[in-house]
Amino acid sequence: MSDLIHHVSDDSFDTDVLKADLPVLVDYWAEWCGPCKMIAPILDEVAKEYEGRLKVVKLNIDQNELTPPKFGIRGIPTLMIFKDGQVAATKVGALAKSQLTAFIDSQL
Repeated sequence: MSDLIHHVSDDSFDTDVLKADLPVLVDYWAEWCGPCKMIAPILDEVAKEYEGRLKVVKLNIDQNELTPPKFGIRGIPTLMIFKDGQVAATKVGALAKSQLTAFIDSQL
């Protein structure tokens, strides 16, 4: 995993995501989720390409059970872009890199 992607927790979500200076892409995932593992290398590439414009973080839903229900997470992977402490956009399911960059670009 890229050094640019940080793991967040229920405890750090407020500081790392809601109060972030940049827009934040949150990847809700779990170890047992095949599609989550498939998009991990794509997220690494995106973190590098959007460095300085977008923060990319991951939240393990099995280790952090308080945050996902607050944002209506029902399936994984779920990708959410937060801007100014609010959910700006959501995508559920594994995305191709072109789909993911189009999703991000629509919010930046």
